[in-house]
Amino acid sequence: MDTIIKNGLIVTADGRFEGSIGIVGEEIAGIYAPGEEPEAAEVIDAAGLAVMPGAIDTHSHHREGSEPGFEYKETIETATLQCAVGGVTTTVGMPNVNPPVNSAELLRRQFAVYEREAYVDYNFNPAGTVLDEMPELATMGIIAFKVFMVVDSGRPYPHMSGIGVHEHGRLFRIMKECARLGHPLMVHPHDQSLMTAIEEEFWARGERDCLAYAKAYAAHDGLLWDSSVALLLRLAKAADCHLHILHVQTEGTVKMIRQAKAEGQKVTCEINPWAIFLGCDWATVERLGSYALSYWVPEKNLPELWAGLNDGTIDMVATDHAPHTREEKEWGWTDGWKAHTGTQSTQHYLSLCLTAAHQGKLSLESVVRLCCTEPARVFGIEKKGEIRPGYDADLVLVDLDREYTIRDEDALTRVGWTPYAGQTVTGVPVRTILRGRTVFAGGKVVGAKGYGRLARGG
Repeated sequence: MDTIIKNGLIVTADGRFEGSIGIVGEEIAGIYAPGEEPEAAEVIDAAGLAVMPGAIDTHSHHREGSEPGFEYKETIETATLQCAVGGVTTTVGMPNVNPPVNSAELLRRQFAVYEREAYVDYNFNPAGTVLDEMPELATMGIIAFKVFMVVDSGRPYPHMSGIGVHEHGRLFRIMKECARLGHPLMVHPHDQSLMTAIEEEFWARGERDCLAYAKAYAAHDGLLWDSSVALLLRLAKAADCHLHILHVQTEGTVKMIRQAKAEGQKVTCEINPWAIFLGCDWATVERLGSYALSYWVPEKNLPELWAGLNDGTIDMVATDHAPHTREEKEWGWTDGWKAHTGTQSTQHYLSLCLTAAHQGKLSLESVVRLCCTEPARVFGIEKKGEIRPGYDADLVLVDLDREYTIRDEDALTRVGWTPYAGQTVTGVPVRTILRGRTVFAGGKVVGAKGYGRLARGG
């Protein structure tokens, strides 16, 4: 063996056991009972630690495109540095970069930036908005197509031309093409006509700050989200498309997805950390304003969200990592619609989920299922997400008992702050191994920029 990891508690989606893991080259070569390990050139003593598969984050806004644009918020280098520290061994970017990626040529250019800059393995979800481009894009190892269900406003950010589809007939055609190509379609649910009607009620009362913005998007018991998800489910059923719903945040949405799955529909979904660890407490929204938004998730939704995480209705946790500068958030105190929406979390989301396990809201096995195994299975990511011989040696060693208070000064994101500052987590990655090579240990990133490579989807 090149490496043996011994004396650790191996945690998988199916259970936990004491054992050792052998690595040859980039792959897991064997799993051994204590005392039965073969000789190895390197021995890593994991006594007192849990050993889990590396996390797979299928939804992250890395900001850097193939041309200059939004690198002041984040770069592929800074995003993947955070991944290494946070135990994320595979991260998947989203198409709202410059230029927005919706063609094979633009995806080749985007992949070239990752190949040069990434510390961990990567993929990218191109926008499935140009039907003629989709067949070639489907051959390039992507895990899914992405569509923002928004009106193409022509604005340079965040929903720039080329990634938004709101017209239902066009969306239906895209779903049918995804079904033909055998690729999932990720959709950000929205209904701009409905949202306009809701927004104008607030504006007519002179309510435009971040708290009004939060209330507007959650108005009428999640009407915006539930109505758009209901439409998406019905369209996808007719198209026989594998629909992957983003930003699950209401009890109504969870119930609809549970019912659709029970009827055999090809639907999966994800929840984001802000929905269960940040924007789900009105006192936090009042205190942090736009810094806590993404969206406000009224507390009444939480029991069903946690039930969905535990019973498999919600397939995975994905970060929706979306950094913005303080200046872009400060606008929200007077105009919540002007503030940029989104929160960064990739450095801390695995610890947040482990904290939920420590609190009894999830099991450790469920954390592995939600953050590692199901993302790989749902999207066919090759040789990832499990501790199994022949799979990539993507592993994270975690001190389940270590407490850590998140601080702005420790945030590696380019914007230099985190909305989770002040929260204390229990469960901290202490070593991250990517394809057999340690990329984070001793509190430092020791990997190399450019070591990350394309993690191909099925």
